Amino acid sequence: MNKKIGFRLITSIMVVFLIFIIYSAFDIWTFGDEVQLVKTDVAVVLGAAAWGDEPSPVLRERINHAIWLYENGYVDKIIFTGGKGKGGQWAESEVAREYAIKNNVHSENILMETKSRITEENLKYAYELAANNHFRTFTIVSDPLHMKRAIVMAKDTGMKAYASPTQTSVYKTWKSKIPFFLREVFFYVGYILSLPFR
Repeated sequence: MNKKIGFRLITSIMVVFLIFIIYSAFDIWTFGDEVQLVKTDVAVVLGAAAWGDEPSPVLRERINHAIWLYENGYVDKIIFTGGKGKGGQWAESEVAREYAIKNNVHSENILMETKSRITEENLKYAYELAANNHFRTFTIVSDPLHMKRAIVMAKDTGMKAYASPTQTSVYKTWKSKIPFFLREVFFYVGYILSLPFR
């Protein structure tokens, strides 16, 4: 292979990769607008930070959205996900459960897993919990910009999953949205590229 052909090949690969990143970014941004209000067996609320025994603003709005789905008959059960953060006394899911109970969700309608630390684990452990309870359809609850990656991972896990991003996300300003968006593009692209090696 001469240098000219090698240069063209490398350039072509870089162009294709750049197009893939741009397409992924567009897909992540627009997918967050999709709210699939479908009756399912259970809502799976993806974890976010807990501040002591209180949910962080991000986690609180995810819980609030799940409560809304529950109160309006879209789900009968809720699975909260998320383990303990570094130095945390309470798992994210434990904090979420207590918050939901205080807001009129019956404790018998709440399940939780307390081991996960990342989105993929949130979904993996939730799916294991769901299988033991014969749940077959899932409403995934997270922030809008997180939904594309979450739904792809959920379906790869084996879930029949629907997207229901919170409509009250704390990521409202460009200053808060852009870092979260760029982070999601990075992790989504990394996840897609890693699939052939799993």
